[in-house]
Amino acid sequence: MFRMAAPHHSPRFLDIVNAAKQSVREVTVDDVKQMLDDKADFLLIDVREDHEWAKDHLPTAMHLGKGIIERDVEQRVPDLGTPLVLYCGGGFRSALAADALQRMGYTDVASMDGGIREWREKGLPLINE
Repeated sequence: MFRMAAPHHSPRFLDIVNAAKQSVREVTVDDVKQMLDDKADFLLIDVREDHEWAKDHLPTAMHLGKGIIERDVEQRVPDLGTPLVLYCGGGFRSALAADALQRMGYTDVASMDGGIREWREKGLPLINE
C-alpha cells in the first residue's frame, strides 16, 4: 500500500497515510516528468515546509505548504476542476493533502508517489533559490 517508511514515522501516522492513499490517485515521478516535458495543463504544488521549499523544488511548482493548503488553495486555485499534482518529500504528506483537497471538492487531484526524494535520486532538474 505504501512504500517502506523511515523508522521515524509512527504507526498512527502511517495508518492515516494509508487511509488517504486508498482514496487518492497517485502518479509516479516519471509520470510527472513526462507531464512537464509535454507541457501538460496541470498545476504542480509543493506541500512541504517553507525551509524545504527554499532548499529546492521542482520546476514550475507553486508552494502551498501542508499546514496552509486547505486555508489558501481556493484563493490560488479557484477552479475545482483544475488538474493538480501534489508532492512532498516522499509522498506521504502529499497524499494527506490530496485527500483533504478532494474532500473540499477538487475533482482532479493526484499525489506524486516517491516525492522529491525519488526525483532527486533520478537526477531530475530542480530549482535552487
